[in-house]
This record gives sequence, C-alpha cells and structure tokens, in this order.
Amino acid sequence: MSEEIDLSAVPTTTVAQCLGISARYVHQLTEDGVFTSTLQNRKAKYDLPDTVQRYIKKLTEKADAAKTTSQRKEAAEADMKEAKAEILAMERDELRGKMHRSEDVEAMTSDLVFSIRAMMLALPGRLAIDLADMDKPTEVSERIKGEVYKILEELSKYEYSAEAYRARVRERQGWEKEAPEGDGGEQT
Repeated sequence: MSEEIDLSAVPTTTVAQCLGISARYVHQLTEDGVFTSTLQNRKAKYDLPDTVQRYIKKLTEKADAAKTTSQRKEAAEADMKEAKAEILAMERDELRGKMHRSEDVEAMTSDLVFSIRAMMLALPGRLAIDLADMDKPTEVSERIKGEVYKILEELSKYEYSAEAYRARVRERQGWEKEAPEGDGGEQT
C-alpha cells in the first residue's frame, strides 16, 4: 500500500525548498498576505499547490508591473524626443522667418504704433501756421484732411520686413551676423 503525502499541510521549509526561496521569505510573504497558512502543533503549515499558484501569480504580477513601467519609460522617452524635435523645428522656422515669437510680434507692432503716434503728434506743428492764416472752415478741413492723407499714404507703404525680423531674432539670440540661408542659423 502506497502512502499518500498530504500536500495541504507542508511546513515552511518544504515550501521554501519547492519555491527556491528562504524560509524567512516564506514568512514575509505570509505576513504580506500572499500565502496563507494554518497552525498545526504550533507550526505554520501550507497547502503546497495553493501556495505555488499564489507565488506564480505574485511573480507574474511583478513581471507585468516591471513591463508596464518599462513601457511607460519608453513612451515617455519617445514623447520627449518628439517634443525636442518639435522645438527644433519651431526654432528653425523662427530663424527662417516663417514663424514669429509673440514678443517679437509685439515689439514690431509697438514700433509701428510709435511711428503712427509720432506722425500724429507732429500734425499740429505742421498745420499750426497754415491754419492760423485760414478763415474758412472748409479750407481748414481740407488742409487737415490733406495732412491726414499724407500720413495714411506713408502708413500704406509700411511692409513687413523679414530682414528686420531676422535681425531682431539674431539680436535676441546674441548672434553677431546672420547665418547663410537654409542652414538652420548656426552661431558665428
């Protein structure tokens, strides 16, 4: 008659030997709730098949977590590389005058506004003597209108200057002279 081994009540050392871990680690996994044990004669006993399955599940979860962490790290690195490429593309477009920083647009718009302001402030001085000699309101109106049209004519000639923009970018970057067209604007 063959003697059956009770696999539902093995000691800690048997579990440790079967799993290739220390008895202390078996106790730790029991404290952590991974393994369950029963007390028999004041000693911990384990259901070996259940304990092996639980250990396999723990190792699988640990491997999956490591894989997920690795995948997240790879995805983060890919995102970072993509962001760096986008930044470099934007800097290239800026140096070529195809894209403008808001602060540069604001500065160039301010320059235009100050030019208009200067023209408007010069208007009274340009008209004062001529208007003082005029008696008829229609004549005064026509003279003012003529000066306003001159200002508008000057403003209509205003054109965006890509070179002025590039000069502003070079100045902001601290570059002395412009790089040759199409090389991405290396410093000199």
